[in-house]
Amino acid sequence: MGCKSNSNEFLESNSQDPVTITLWHSYYGAQKIAFDKMVKEFNETEGYVKGIFVEAIACVNMNELNSNIMDFIKKEKAENKLPNLFSAYSDTAYYMDQLGLLANIDDYIKEKEIHEYVDAYIEEGRSLSGSKLKIFPIAKATEIMMVNKTVWDLFAADTGSRIEDLATWEGIAKTSKAYYGWSGGKSFFGRDAMANYMLVGSKQLGQEIFEVKNGQVKVQINDDIMRRLWDCFYIPYVKGYYKAVGRFRSDDIKTGDIIAFVGSTSSMVYFPDQVAINDQESYSIESMVLPLPNFEGTVPYAVQQGAGMVVVKSDFIKEYASVEFLKWFTEAERNTQFSIQSAYLPVKKQANDYKFIQKQLQLYEDENMTISHLALPIVLDQIKDSRLYTSSVFSKGTEARHILEDALLIKAQTDRKIICQYMAQGQSQEEAIKPFLTDENFEKWLLDFKIKLQVLLQ
Repeated sequence: MGCKSNSNEFLESNSQDPVTITLWHSYYGAQKIAFDKMVKEFNETEGYVKGIFVEAIACVNMNELNSNIMDFIKKEKAENKLPNLFSAYSDTAYYMDQLGLLANIDDYIKEKEIHEYVDAYIEEGRSLSGSKLKIFPIAKATEIMMVNKTVWDLFAADTGSRIEDLATWEGIAKTSKAYYGWSGGKSFFGRDAMANYMLVGSKQLGQEIFEVKNGQVKVQINDDIMRRLWDCFYIPYVKGYYKAVGRFRSDDIKTGDIIAFVGSTSSMVYFPDQVAINDQESYSIESMVLPLPNFEGTVPYAVQQGAGMVVVKSDFIKEYASVEFLKWFTEAERNTQFSIQSAYLPVKKQANDYKFIQKQLQLYEDENMTISHLALPIVLDQIKDSRLYTSSVFSKGTEARHILEDALLIKAQTDRKIICQYMAQGQSQEEAIKPFLTDENFEKWLLDFKIKLQVLLQ
């Protein structure tokens, strides 16, 4: 479908009294700088001509943004007013759509324009209400592995460890054990977004945890798969091979608590160039980007994530103007430039071509090439070679994800702390760890995990 034929003329005739579109987003740091630059460019060029002015407001993070949206809906803050556009994950968009608050973007964009976008991104945007496009893709992300190359090179030279060993979760566990011995008891690895480890890992191993049909969710927990997830994360964690200290694992790289982590491609811009030993001492490091590890003997999988933009129902002109900005922002060259600066992935098919990316990278040849610049070809290859997975949307999906986020990590952190206490009391590490490596410990955790999901979704 397309927009009304006179919409563009109406906006252009009102360029001296433009329609103002409010937009809430959660970009910060380098990403906020890049986004604000794009908004400013729109307001001074395309927006100026068409009579559209975008007012972009940054929230601290997605949690604050979602909280502001929910406060308005629940009327807890009467002064709040919904924006015309805002960044949203599928769960929040699903809730908004159930309340009838989201505009149908299909009404303002032609079918041939839709075909220019990566099919999987459009399919995700239509996941709320069948065939209706309610979430517009503007920048996506997946996960990759990042390594402190400076320390890795020393470790690999001494132990013979290979980069190829980091291609599987099993290989990472073995490498982490070797690093623990080589470093005198330091952790090697950490992971952001444990819910992704659980969801994508289970799907990759043959069972989707949440199966959604006709809006109804069915929880499917395979005990053998859960044991493999446990063995590749909990066991090396309680042995001290893995660690999670700061809010993000890039924080743990900066403090030297770990030298490798898996996280979102958007976190690449936060990979440090120095490790702080203490307040007075630090040393410079190089970085290395590797593809996301997979389980041995499986088809490669990777998460497809990244908030899209939703258009709030208002009036025709504001909805139309909102989509005009989204289309402008996602034009292939412009969207790729944003991706290079922000470490997100462009959303059009043309922009996901390696040669196209290279042409855009040449615009930055006189600048310092950051890790996100250099990693884009690696990430694009991974997307091409992997099956992308996005969990289905359902009521209480956010709460269910929180359970998955904490299930293994909190258990591992708690038990590792107890083990360290036993060791401080004089037990050897082998003695202290032994009670936590039993089948009974796993089965107790698994039962508790199942009950939490059952209680939430019953």
